[in-house]
Amino acid sequence: MKKLQDQLKALAKAVAVLGKQVNQAATQATKLEAAAAKKAKTAAKKAKTTAKKKAPAKKKAPAKKKAAKKKVARKKVARKKAPAKKAAAKKKVARKKAPVKKVAAKKKAPAKRKAAAKKAAAGGPTVLDMVLAVIGAQSDGVSIADLKAKTGLDSRQLSNALYKLSKRNLIGAKSRGVYVMK
Repeated sequence: MKKLQDQLKALAKAVAVLGKQVNQAATQATKLEAAAAKKAKTAAKKAKTTAKKKAPAKKKAPAKKKAAKKKVARKKVARKKAPAKKAAAKKKVARKKAPVKKVAAKKKAPAKRKAAAKKAAAGGPTVLDMVLAVIGAQSDGVSIADLKAKTGLDSRQLSNALYKLSKRNLIGAKSRGVYVMK
């Protein structure tokens, strides 16, 4: 009986040693798999970089610079605090932020706009009416130079008027710079 117990103990020790060896073999296998995966990854990266070097380089378009926005500093207003009456009864209310006003660039001729608006309101001819009248008087078409001379408008006003009239399908371009009634 004692012999059998000794043999069982010896077998248990042998099984424990074999279990340790199996665990070591498993960890070595996982390490080998990780190393193989790492090698494959580096090989793939090398293949990509060599492919990029062989491919012709594409030129990138220059980046557009964004216009810098000017921030308007808000003035801080000191507020008087009301005396604390009951801290428990007072509810906290979220304060609304004051809207930030944008500062527009000064325009040189606001008086012209007001004068044009008064003329239109008074029933006088508008810029569009003047340009349309000149174009309507000529059946074979009017050039931009003739329109400038007959209406007395500058090139910007004339360009805007021609654009608006063409969008409304009142005039059309016979050729470049020559306009006729539709």
